[in-house]
Amino acid sequence: MSSHVVIIGSGFSGLAAACALALEGHKVEIFEKNADIGGRCRAFRHNGFVFDMGPSWYWMPDVFEQFFERFGKKVSDYYDLMRLDPSYRVFFEKKKVDIPANKIALKAVLDEIEPGAGAQLERFLSEAKVKYDTGMGQFVWKPSLSVMEFADWKLLKESFRLQLFSNMSDHLKKYFKHPEIIQLLEFPVLFLGAKPQKTPALYSLMNYADIELGTWYPRGGMYKIAEGMARLATELGVTIHTNSPVERIELSNDKATGIVVNGQLIEAEVIVGAADYHHIESKLLPQEARSYSADYWESRVMSPSSLLFYLGVDKKLDGLLHHNLFFDESFSQHASDIYDRAKWPDKPLFYVCCNSKSDKDAAPAGQENVFILIPVAPGMTSSEEDRQKYLEMVLDRIEKHTGENLRGHIVYQRSFAHEQFESEYNSFKGNAYGLANTLLQTAFLKPRMRSKKIRNLFFAGQLTVPGPGVPPSLISGQIAAAEVNKYSLAHSPIPA
Repeated sequence: MSSHVVIIGSGFSGLAAACALALEGHKVEIFEKNADIGGRCRAFRHNGFVFDMGPSWYWMPDVFEQFFERFGKKVSDYYDLMRLDPSYRVFFEKKKVDIPANKIALKAVLDEIEPGAGAQLERFLSEAKVKYDTGMGQFVWKPSLSVMEFADWKLLKESFRLQLFSNMSDHLKKYFKHPEIIQLLEFPVLFLGAKPQKTPALYSLMNYADIELGTWYPRGGMYKIAEGMARLATELGVTIHTNSPVERIELSNDKATGIVVNGQLIEAEVIVGAADYHHIESKLLPQEARSYSADYWESRVMSPSSLLFYLGVDKKLDGLLHHNLFFDESFSQHASDIYDRAKWPDKPLFYVCCNSKSDKDAAPAGQENVFILIPVAPGMTSSEEDRQKYLEMVLDRIEKHTGENLRGHIVYQRSFAHEQFESEYNSFKGNAYGLANTLLQTAFLKPRMRSKKIRNLFFAGQLTVPGPGVPPSLISGQIAAAEVNKYSLAHSPIPA
């Protein structure tokens, strides 16, 4: 039976859920608080510069391909992809290393750092492929509403191969000795919300995604993905409302009856909360209707927030590639500052995206679009003085390692941190990526996709399963849609 489904939030999970539900014949409306769709994946323009505001890495292309294929479409129907080669550049203390897209070339690069590391990489990736195929093929598609979903002998056997109970730090040291290689392979973990010592070795699947599946870029920027998904949604009959912040969810006993938007009641038979889970529970529902207490949320381990800078530079920067990682300071010290001390880092690692290297439309001719990201602890505040201090710090290091003069050529500057994550996205503690992917916050140990109190309220996004990141968000929306379908079928009237 088709239902009228209201979706709160137009990020990747909300758009994915909308498309999947519309395909099944539901009437679907999305309500987005901001003027633009896309959630964290928005973009803005200034004097010829086009800045992606959030995600900038396109990994796991198979997830995007599978998404569009379920609607009889192709990725290329909505945006044009190019594979980056080199994939990215890493600046260490005394040298820089370009990571080639070709695995044979990458093995040669690693052998120069540590003899024999190339052969070890093959063994490491062979194991990571098993995790990727099993994890992305089976585990991540479960709604994780109960531990019994995993009470299957085949799945239990596979769980041991996934190495859920060993950590990334120890796992990498079985294969490699040189700290630069270990640091290189640990870097995706920094964005998962926990130190490598506390992140399950399962997440070496991200190294497989990086090295074997490649780093890609949608021409025109990451926002093209959100635009494409929104276009698909409207083609399927979805109505998208922007500038429409949800004020509360209306209830009747244990059932949601609609949402209030700009003072107007919008009736609905099912609601999918694809905005910040904590915000929906703590601000849109009365206390007695919440599945989780304030103490529960305070006890969660959150992923990092980010201090972001968007810079327009009026000259070309020959020393940077599209993606650049600055690992010229201690990885362990920065991770400790984020996760153990929850303080502003003394010597942060950081990431620089210069997508105008690949996209002539990202900046005016002869100029560059520069996006800087510093991972920082959630739950903090920042003054303009704090932000300027960190900008000066990273500019010093960019200029040192590239030989480029940036300071005299910055013609546009904007920053974005905790306060903006909270005001723009209602993000809990200003986090940028969701819950940390620790063992105790995996699968059925995450906040449930289905409300415990309201029978027709569902959730999607990075605070529920499967977790943070763009591909998991696409999957989350599709899982939520499948759960809505089950609910609608179970509650459909019996024909006379």
